[in-house]
Amino acid sequence: MPFIVKKIPFEHVQDTAGLEAAIADGEFRADQIVALIGKVEGNGGVNDFSRVLADRVLRDFLVEHAGKTRAEALKVPIAWSGGCDGVICPHMTVFAEVEGPAEPAGQKRLVVGHAVSEPIAPEEIGRLAMVDKVAAGVLDAMASAGISDPADVHYVQTKTPLLTAERIADAHARGKTVALEDTMESMAVSNATSALGIALALGEIPRPRPEQIAKDLSVYSSVASCSSGVEQVEAQIVVVGNRLGAGGQFRVGHSVMQDALDFDGIYDAIRSAGLDLPEHPRAEDLKGRVVNCFIKCEADPTGRLRGRRQVALNDSDVHHTHHTKGAVGGVAAAAIGDPAVFVSVAGLQQGPAGGGSVAAIVDLGQ
Repeated sequence: MPFIVKKIPFEHVQDTAGLEAAIADGEFRADQIVALIGKVEGNGGVNDFSRVLADRVLRDFLVEHAGKTRAEALKVPIAWSGGCDGVICPHMTVFAEVEGPAEPAGQKRLVVGHAVSEPIAPEEIGRLAMVDKVAAGVLDAMASAGISDPADVHYVQTKTPLLTAERIADAHARGKTVALEDTMESMAVSNATSALGIALALGEIPRPRPEQIAKDLSVYSSVASCSSGVEQVEAQIVVVGNRLGAGGQFRVGHSVMQDALDFDGIYDAIRSAGLDLPEHPRAEDLKGRVVNCFIKCEADPTGRLRGRRQVALNDSDVHHTHHTKGAVGGVAAAAIGDPAVFVSVAGLQQGPAGGGSVAAIVDLGQ
């Protein structure tokens, strides 16, 4: 059955009105929702309760409107990225599988697969055990989407656990060590570990060495978009790709931004998804066909951008993640003409150092 992808704004962190309106308009039913990915307006840190609140609200919504049990609602992958720095606007992107003909039969169209990994223990975060668990989950998600060729995978979104003081204490009480004890830094490390699991599953890299995790930035996935939080203890995995026979009017493509100012990386992802663009495109050339772009970013570890010195890594008042997210959010909003764009930091090993992965979903319908 074909998939529908729709971007819906959040007017507040508990807002479900846009989702209810889409259902009332007959675009999809609540029980057809297979995944949600979005931006919420908290601080983007370890204690970003906006993610937890939005997660609870949407799972309650699925129980009430989709007829799911609580256990079934918890299996629907929902990934919230916290922090709407700069011009980024809160929103969700909804993926729904609907009834309809599998047409056009001769063209690849968007499909979504999802899986939940085995539980990830605190002592596994930042280590090969987590890499292997995420990789196994990605293969399960590919199978659920009916994708056999890794080249057909263009976007993998994960949500994994990070370290908190309580989880660190739990590991120590069991006689285990943890990879690091900085809870904020554990967010980036969890993301990097997940990204390497994605890269391993898709054949982008061989199985990494322990010392490469979150350190060797020449090793990365070009399709990974990883987020972490306190919401769960396993990896929730969403694989988005294209497959013959799926039908529908949506396609996904990907590329990478080489640095924080790389407009061309965004447009290359849109071209990869199937839109013809001029040599030097502008937002108007997209003609409203871009549903959303999903971008990872990270401050360049060299402290330079196109030869110019940057100060974000030295800022003791505002963490460099806020600088970077706000800046790349502005670039992405200008590129696609919409500030409701998914831009997420802690992008270690998700695209090249100082840049990041870009996935684009486009509507090829009439």
